[in-house]
Amino acid sequence: MTLTRPTPGAPDPRGPVRRAGAGRAVAVLVLVALAALIPLLGPSAALRGTGEAGAPGAGGIALLRTVLFAALCIPVGELFVNRLARSLPGPEGGHPAAPRSWSLYAAAAGFAAALGLASVVATGNLVPDEVADVDVGGLYASRDGKLALLEVNAFLAAGLCAASRRPATQVWPLAAVVVAEALRAHPTTEHSPLTGSGLTLVHLTCAALWVGGLLHALRTLRLWPRAAGAALLGLYARVAVVLLAAITATGVCSSLRRMPPETVLEQLTGTAYGRALLAKVLLVAVVAALAVWARRRLRRAADPLTACAPARAEAVALGLTVAASGLLTALPVPIRW
Repeated sequence: MTLTRPTPGAPDPRGPVRRAGAGRAVAVLVLVALAALIPLLGPSAALRGTGEAGAPGAGGIALLRTVLFAALCIPVGELFVNRLARSLPGPEGGHPAAPRSWSLYAAAAGFAAALGLASVVATGNLVPDEVADVDVGGLYASRDGKLALLEVNAFLAAGLCAASRRPATQVWPLAAVVVAEALRAHPTTEHSPLTGSGLTLVHLTCAALWVGGLLHALRTLRLWPRAAGAALLGLYARVAVVLLAAITATGVCSSLRRMPPETVLEQLTGTAYGRALLAKVLLVAVVAALAVWARRRLRRAADPLTACAPARAEAVALGLTVAASGLLTALPVPIRW
């Protein structure tokens, strides 16, 4: 293969590409930093004036939950979109190459976040001041401790699967994380905890498919021809409609279980949980509007890939929604039976 060098004095054609890539990286870092402020600063803002007491280190716990949710969404979305891509009729020679997988990095981040959350559980739901405060053996003595250990081991197994020759096998440890989160969110002292766990299981699964799937679909479009990319985005959009319906239904049912209908309006403004839930609902409404906009462009625009602009905005809004979900898990739940 012959390598050609640019003529002296001529501009390097790779320059604009590198500048564009650097600009995207800076934009992503800024968005990640802004999203991190939601769980870090959100607890104090949500609790202000409610008379409720927040858990120690609520901001840090909310941030760890956000990282854990994001680490779950990325590999689930990759598996989902890769499955959709294989269902499309490919050109002669097969489909174009998929983007580089982020699953291994996501598993490492999820492992670190799960380990941090397990250390909090091991100290009696208090933030440990030093390593000696962490009672690892005590994790086996409680339900929350066992679930925390399950999540740590599941992310470790997911990382090993992602690095293996059969990365699709990581679906099983990722499913274990979803089940553990569904059980953790509904303790046995709650009224009909299995019903709540079932709702959370469906809600979290559909959310991970939606968020992670959109991110991976947008990454895939950058490598695929326009016609194939438009077909993939259209197929994802059709499935996303079903996912949105399931997320909405399970979210409403879960909220009504924790906030009875006659108290919803009061709790949406008078409790920290209600305020965070209201913020999340508004974000989901924005996401839904952007999704409808992108779907209309896919159907009616001369170039269907103009739908990528609202789809990218949708991905950003979904990232903020994940951060709001992490905040929600760190606030006191107003259960009133």
